[in-house]
Amino acid sequence: MTNVKNAPRTATTIKIRSKSEHWIGHSKDPYHELMLRLFQDETTAIRGRLFLNMVEERQNNDNPLRTKEWKDTMKELEVSRSAFYAMRNKLFGAGLIIVKNGEYKLSGMFSRDLADMSRWWWVAVLGNDPETL
Repeated sequence: MTNVKNAPRTATTIKIRSKSEHWIGHSKDPYHELMLRLFQDETTAIRGRLFLNMVEERQNNDNPLRTKEWKDTMKELEVSRSAFYAMRNKLFGAGLIIVKNGEYKLSGMFSRDLADMSRWWWVAVLGNDPETL
């Protein structure tokens, strides 16, 4: 039997919206819009953002959030253990966070993956010059 905390970290689904009024860059709150694309409901989107803010703040203060602090983190986010790990694993799957040496860290994999996908579409599918992207 696999414990929730040891569950595999898989890929996740991100909603893509084609209308320009839904573009993240046009939003008054791009961070929240990104979370809404990852999570199905508003409450989890808010908690996902709070968790990422915790990771970022602690990382910037040279006091990284440690994985063994999961109980305190759950209490602060007011979420159950299974909901916490589901949210955390979705953030892993999206490439927004990683765990290194028992510490949560923000990850650039999300950005690199989107840039790679964008470049591939621009060049391989649309046949454009990569320099014009």
